[in-house]
Amino acid sequence: MCYIRVMIKREIEAELRAAAAEYPVVTIVGPRQSGKTTLARLVFPDKPYYSLEEPDIRLQASEDPRGFLAGVPNGAVLDEIQRLPELLSYIQGLVDASPEPGRFVLTGSHQPQLHEAVSQSLAGRTAVLTLWPFSMPELKTYREAWSPFELMVTGGYPRVHDRQLDPRRFYNGYVQTYVERDVRILLELRDLDVFQKFLKLLAGRIGQLVNYSSLSNDVGVSVSTIKNWLSVLMATYLVVELQPYFENVSKRVVKSPKLYFTDVGLAAYLLGIHDADQAARDPLRGALFENLILTEVLKGAYNRGYRPQVYFYRDSNGNEVDLVIREGRRLIPIEIKSASTFTPDFIRGIRRLQEASPDAGPSGFVLYSGDRDFVFKETRVLNPLSQQDLWSTLTAESSEVEIDG
Repeated sequence: MCYIRVMIKREIEAELRAAAAEYPVVTIVGPRQSGKTTLARLVFPDKPYYSLEEPDIRLQASEDPRGFLAGVPNGAVLDEIQRLPELLSYIQGLVDASPEPGRFVLTGSHQPQLHEAVSQSLAGRTAVLTLWPFSMPELKTYREAWSPFELMVTGGYPRVHDRQLDPRRFYNGYVQTYVERDVRILLELRDLDVFQKFLKLLAGRIGQLVNYSSLSNDVGVSVSTIKNWLSVLMATYLVVELQPYFENVSKRVVKSPKLYFTDVGLAAYLLGIHDADQAARDPLRGALFENLILTEVLKGAYNRGYRPQVYFYRDSNGNEVDLVIREGRRLIPIEIKSASTFTPDFIRGIRRLQEASPDAGPSGFVLYSGDRDFVFKETRVLNPLSQQDLWSTLTAESSEVEIDG
């Protein structure tokens, strides 16, 4: 592969600037190494920067918070704020006394501590943005054309692309660092090997209904432990949960969620998939492609500052739609297939949802890896990686493409 070293303009930058023009504090959350620090320092280069991961900085701010903040009267970028959540109460006092927009920019990787502290101290005073790894439009800065199987292996973490790192080596280090730092702190684990086994089992069940009992038996821990571990994975942005859609549906539907990895490259690594050819042949290629496209859709929403309403649909007869976006009262059904050839059977689940819910209109989408975009019986068939703006394409009221069928 040939990469170009270039500083990427993140899609979320416009939303970050807009939020800083309205709120005295902006908080950027997201998984470790998704680029939060780089983004904050690039957008606000004139603000003093302090990382609360550094022991001396954290000690100074902890022992004399008023004195520490007095040294930055015009605000600062405070990195990994969850390491010192009590500092937020002092920031609250400062911005209440002088609420000019854009004073403080905070970043954090641990949702539980940060969410609780922000809710208590900065409610109404901060905008909260979620930064994910690189999206497809951002990756096209490096190279215009990507195959889905390349993306399954490389994933979207900025360092892999900025520094031309070997993905296998990067994800090995990422797992070790994540488990040693975040998981050990949050769960007080004694046997890290068991938790890593759990991660690998999850990677093999992407897009499947969560079965706590099955995971409990396979890992060898209790159901309550499995649920606790899953909550930590979601809280630290390693996995994302997709809930079933059952509101205003006339047929019986399942009510168990599905899980996907925030970055598909990590999932592929955990499965032992290390190159594009291997990904293309693997029995789980369909699940990995689904993970890749689902997270691409989510990035498009979060980069606009949206908290999207996304679900999947599955009835008791096994009819399923991989992704359902709710926009107002409108349901947008989306089927995701790794195949490069369309078949009419792809729209079967979409038709069942349209029959079951009055909120699902006559149109829908099939996202596949073929090279033609067309309409088949009111359903748009698209290659999602060829779209300039996938979120806008999916949520637009109408658009014109070649009609077939």
